[in-house]
Amino acid sequence: MADPAPKQAPRGVVTDNLVSLQSFILEEEARYPRATGEFSWIVSAISLAAKIIAHKVRHVRLQNVLGDDGVTNVQGEEQLHMDAIANEVIMRVLGGRSSIAVLGSEEDEEPTILRRGHEGGRYCVLFDPLDGSSNLDTAVGVGTIFTILRNDPHIPGAVETVCQPGHQQVAAGYVLYGSSTVFVITTGHGVHMFELDAAVGSFMLVKRDLQMPARKKIYSVNEANADGFPEQFRRYLKWAHAEGYTSRYIGSMVADIHRTLVNGGVFLYPPTKKHPDGKLRLLYEANPMSFLVEQAGGTSVTADGRRTMDLQPGKLHERVPLVLGSRDEVDAVMRA
Repeated sequence: MADPAPKQAPRGVVTDNLVSLQSFILEEEARYPRATGEFSWIVSAISLAAKIIAHKVRHVRLQNVLGDDGVTNVQGEEQLHMDAIANEVIMRVLGGRSSIAVLGSEEDEEPTILRRGHEGGRYCVLFDPLDGSSNLDTAVGVGTIFTILRNDPHIPGAVETVCQPGHQQVAAGYVLYGSSTVFVITTGHGVHMFELDAAVGSFMLVKRDLQMPARKKIYSVNEANADGFPEQFRRYLKWAHAEGYTSRYIGSMVADIHRTLVNGGVFLYPPTKKHPDGKLRLLYEANPMSFLVEQAGGTSVTADGRRTMDLQPGKLHERVPLVLGSRDEVDAVMRA
């Protein structure tokens, strides 16, 4: 009797030698003979900040850091204790990297200039320190979103420097603090997923070249706002109901996008009567997530059908209505 054929690992699951995030980024830098290693130091710093934040998130009640600070951030939103803590952690960890020219946080009104181009500042880093932080008290997954841009030394102003269209991003990613701590990143050569092994203190590669299914009958949107959606989106929801679609909405963007990226489907944040420009920030949320989705074979467009990453930002905290996810599912929304 012939031996049974060996089982094949699911597509994308890593079956080769264990690879840490740092080793993987060094491997990526090897693509570029003139690379200096500065980029890998930035990603290493982001991963260090993520480990610190992950620890804080797991102990929010034990360390009594739930609740608000009694202040309102630049977005006009109540700033929670963990928002401020996560912001401080990232600013302090990244602030020591000599190749970073500008740091910009969703929590701050203006970006911070750390050094000029002639002083070695080659990159800018923008981040949302703790997206979905209002969900912490119910133990829902929250996350950090980041994007890395090149610094143009000929542009003197920090805001003008970082207001770049999304297709100019060097790298982007997010960290999901959930049942495990997951680090997802793209440098323009596919999407790769790492999971924190707390025993050794490293993010280890678990999926290489993640690809989204072209279609999946799942949509993710806050349907409670449907009465305020433009007619196109109401038509889409009516069609999706008739076609047997499933609704999955967590209300934490990183968690919703992560599920969409892994399983397929479509994530929508349409304009509403109350928020005609949407609520997602182009530079801090929409662009990095769009970069990831496109690199995984998906699509990201605005409510009027423009490619998200082709938009020229006009201001630092600009908002944009967004539709992103599996290619065929985004097309179905836009055809409605």
